[in-house]
Amino acid sequence: MCGVFGAYSARDFVAEDVYLGLSALQHRGQESAGVAWIDENRRVNVVKGMGLVHEALSQSVLANTPVTRAIGHVRYSTSGGSMMQNAQPICANYAQGPVAIAHNGNLTNFLHLRETLESRGAIFQSTSDTEVILHLLAHQSRRRPLDALLRALSEVRGAFSLVVLLEDGLVAARDPWGFRPLALGRRGDNYYVSSESCAFNLLGASFVRDIEAGEVLLINERGLTSYSLPDSSKMAENSKRRWFCSFEYVYFARPDSVIEGISVYRARQEMGRLLAKSVSTESSPSGIGVPSVDFVASLPDSGTTAALGYSQESGIPFEAAVVRNRYVGRTFIQPTQKVRELGVRIKLSPSPELFAGRKAVLVDDSIVRGTTAGLVVSMIRECNASEVHLRISSPPVRYPCFYGIDTPSNGDLAAAKNTLEDIARTVGADSLSYLSREDMMKAIGLPPDSLCTACFDGQYLDAPDVDGERCRCSCEKIFE
Repeated sequence: MCGVFGAYSARDFVAEDVYLGLSALQHRGQESAGVAWIDENRRVNVVKGMGLVHEALSQSVLANTPVTRAIGHVRYSTSGGSMMQNAQPICANYAQGPVAIAHNGNLTNFLHLRETLESRGAIFQSTSDTEVILHLLAHQSRRRPLDALLRALSEVRGAFSLVVLLEDGLVAARDPWGFRPLALGRRGDNYYVSSESCAFNLLGASFVRDIEAGEVLLINERGLTSYSLPDSSKMAENSKRRWFCSFEYVYFARPDSVIEGISVYRARQEMGRLLAKSVSTESSPSGIGVPSVDFVASLPDSGTTAALGYSQESGIPFEAAVVRNRYVGRTFIQPTQKVRELGVRIKLSPSPELFAGRKAVLVDDSIVRGTTAGLVVSMIRECNASEVHLRISSPPVRYPCFYGIDTPSNGDLAAAKNTLEDIARTVGADSLSYLSREDMMKAIGLPPDSLCTACFDGQYLDAPDVDGERCRCSCEKIFE
């Protein structure tokens, strides 16, 4: 999962706006950050570095950079490791001019495309799947850049929400299924493209609309021009279908964002309400649906909104009993298990005064690897809590995601091979219950057939290349 941001103005300098937009999207990636622009000499420039936005980039330098269009990226690695050469945006000056690309998502036919390109002489500088888009574009040196980009994007499969800088303007593009969010904002004559609408608030910009699935939007001095992606042989079968990631509403997006017309805050609040209403005989080792407890607490911040909904529905008072260190980032999107474990202890601190001798329901948004839940329950036990009942406002994550979440194998997932009783025992909870898939989709409020729930039910729309299997896309046509 990553965050992308782009800005275009007819007269204002916008590099600092991109810096601020990336700061608002910091929750989507903490490994690296970068900003790219095209200068008056038709050359692409990029500054990027490892770490958080304020560590990787200089706001003062960008504020004094005289550019009227720029793009930026914050990254956590899914395809390609955590290293400087994989930091984005990725840039090139090729036969048809400058180009810079920032990408959120994963390309499922990346390996085949890379092998095909390398067999034709392409030299890759990174291990990121995004670089194949750049090479596919550059291999069409006789086409104008926008046409080459459209053709290149018709050959890739999987998830992509992109901001692209071409000499002709700022481009926003979204895959035909709309896996990942991408939104358009405006402030006066300035246009912005962002992974989430929350970034517009910081800039005093207004949300205009979501970029449509399969849309390529060009923003330049002529205004806004919308194109549709040409259907490739694989995409044509599903081009009328939406397949938006349900996990955006569960965890990734900021609660003050609105995605596909749905308030993330309201969706999470409703997940908590429905979780409190659900009673399952298999919800815990003791068969407890809604236990008799003294208070409801959350794993902040991603579990807090659902915990409030749970409290409101159940009538059990909410206590901010687990305190978060505001200067430590999100642990699920840290690159290694060791860093995740250390990060939990640094980030979260249960209050002994509130937990001692009392029974609590602890609400979290999800259990992926089980790292955070296990460590927090252990710390709560150290506070002498008498009972800890864990409630999860999403279904069990049992399958890997190939569309931009770092869960590449079933072995990484707590619920893949363990029963609820096993998980409860492993994390140290007195009971454990999850929200059902049906209630999660009801809480989100989008049509059920427009949501991707593959990480919960294994129903993939488009599987990746595995075990050397050749993809069935028409990527050979790109070299005609």
